[in-house]
Formats: sequence, C-alpha cells, structure tokens
Amino acid sequence: MSVEALKELAAHIAERKPDAVIATHVSAHGELSVHITPTAVLEMVEWLRQDPTCRFATLLDITAVDWPERDHRFDVVWHFLSMYQNHRIRVICALREDQVLPSVTSVFPGAGWYEREVYDMFGILFTGHADLRRILTDYGFRGHPLRKDFPTSGYTEVRYDEKLKRVVYEPVKLVQEYRQFDFMSPWEGADYVLPGDEKANAKK
Repeated sequence: MSVEALKELAAHIAERKPDAVIATHVSAHGELSVHITPTAVLEMVEWLRQDPTCRFATLLDITAVDWPERDHRFDVVWHFLSMYQNHRIRVICALREDQVLPSVTSVFPGAGWYEREVYDMFGILFTGHADLRRILTDYGFRGHPLRKDFPTSGYTEVRYDEKLKRVVYEPVKLVQEYRQFDFMSPWEGADYVLPGDEKANAKK
C-alpha cells in the first residue's frame, strides 16, 4: 500500500478507537505502527480483525523490546497482515515491568506459542493463557535472555557428566583469559595471523 493509503487507514483506526489509540505513525518505508493502551489490547485486536476496512485476520508474530531506562520498560509488539486489503500493521503497547497483558489466544489461537516465547525471553506475563510456560529455554532456566540486563554469559552452564551419566547444571565460571579481548581477532589467544587481520597491522 502507498504511504497515503496507510495514513488514511491510521486515521480510520484512530477515529474509530480514540480511547485505545495513543498515537499512529507511518514510516517512509511504508510501515504503519499504532500505539495502544494496555487495557485495550484484547478489544483492539478483535476489532482489527472484524472491522471491514482493516480485516487483519492473520497474526504474523508477537515480540517485545526492552527499554530498561524507561518507566514503561517494555514494548510488546504484534504484527498483523490483512490478505483481504493487502496491508500490514504493527501494534505496540508500552508496559511497565510489573504490568501484565491479556492473552489474545481467544481471538488468534496461534498466539499461544508467541506469547510463551515473549514470556520466556522477556518475563512478560499474559493473563488468560492456558499454558504459559517456557518454550525455548529449560524449565529451570534462570532469568530472561532478551532483557538488556541479562549477562551475555548467562547464570548457568550445562554439561554432560560422564561419571554421573546425566546432564549437570553449574554456575558459570569464566577464567580470566576469556574476559580479555584485543578486539582484533575473533579467536582470542591465537598465535597466528588470521585472514583479514593483516589489514590492521598494515594501518600502523
């Protein structure tokens, strides 16, 4: 769709749902974003599917973005497609860390796995979800890996113990040599020049 057509769609959504819509934005790349309030999520998603002008009947993805410096730390993002009207929309809801969102599985049953992933990666809770548990990490996993304050090395390492004949979980222990980087080679400690590294020496 053209930028003008998306702006018309944004105006239609804002006019029909003034209590739910905080702001709309159409980027130069032809992407429509609609910012909504947390209390309006379920109603808004259902309306976007049913409204004849919108007809966003396909849920493509649910994800989140972590902004730890903000009071409303997370942006939860839903991506929808209307194959009937040939347009897409990005619905964004800013959320505090202590807030929860309603599950949209009653409108889009396929949202179940997406919501489990958002919970697993960010720790965001969805009320009304029938089976909200981790989906990508282990059940005993500590923390939420896509939060900005999650350490890159994690908290726990997993290995197979030959003596015990089972998988063992241990706290991460990094020796000092793995904490020092020269920012020149991806292979720390290599005593030879890797292809491409000679360019850095040539500049000196």
